[in-house]
Order: sequence, then structure tokens, then C-alpha cells
Amino acid sequence: MSEPFRTTRRVEFADTDMAGIAHFANFFRWMEAAEVDFLASRGLNVALRWEGRPVGFPRVSAACDFVKPVTFMDEIEIAVRVERVGGKSVTYGFEFSKGGEAVARGRVTSVCCLVLPDGGIEAIEIPEALRAKLLV
Repeated sequence: MSEPFRTTRRVEFADTDMAGIAHFANFFRWMEAAEVDFLASRGLNVALRWEGRPVGFPRVSAACDFVKPVTFMDEIEIAVRVERVGGKSVTYGFEFSKGGEAVARGRVTSVCCLVLPDGGIEAIEIPEALRAKLLV
């Protein structure tokens, strides 16, 4: 994917800490929300089915580096890139900016898993049709 997918979020009052700065944990929520927006733009959803069975992408790694604070009512842009699609995993990169200036960078890796009848999960190869939509 040459150009990243872009979405925006406004920092809500509930997102801030006692110093008036967005609490770090919110960046992980925003990465997930941006991923959902990205998947929707590709005709996908986080609630997927493959061969009639539910499929999920649980996280195996998540990180975020913070550059500058954001505060209540700031509008942030989140750029999402597919950094890598492996056999069973996908890694997304996230760039957060405010007014064109970087405020944070994150990365999330998830593994494609079948959800088993007992509620457990089993890692599987990413189905080719899904892989193709991720790599558009």
C-alpha cells in the first residue's frame, strides 16, 4: 500500500488525565479504532467468518512511542499502513499527527485465528481473499 489510509479522532475530555493531556492508553484505543476504519474501507470487518467459522485477529504485540502531547479538543489524524503481512500475522504501523506535526507512532501485530467452539483459538494462515484485501 503506497499511500496510508487516514482517519481522524477528536480528543475528548474523558481521554485526558489530570494534567489535561491525553492519557497514553488512549493511543492504543485509537489505533484499534483506526484499524477498524481501515478494514471497513477494504470491505472487511473485525468480526470475520472463513469457511463458515468465526475468525479473529488477537494482538500479539502492541507499542507506541510518544513525541508530543495532545489535549482536550485537539483533532488528531491517524495514518494506517500495512507494514507486513506474513503467513499468519499482519503488522500495522500508525502515525499520529496534529496539524501536520507528528505526535506519536505505534505498531500492532495480530495473528489470524479460528475461534474454536470451546472459545479457544487456533492460529491459521491468513486466507488468500483476506490477504488480497489487506494488500490493496
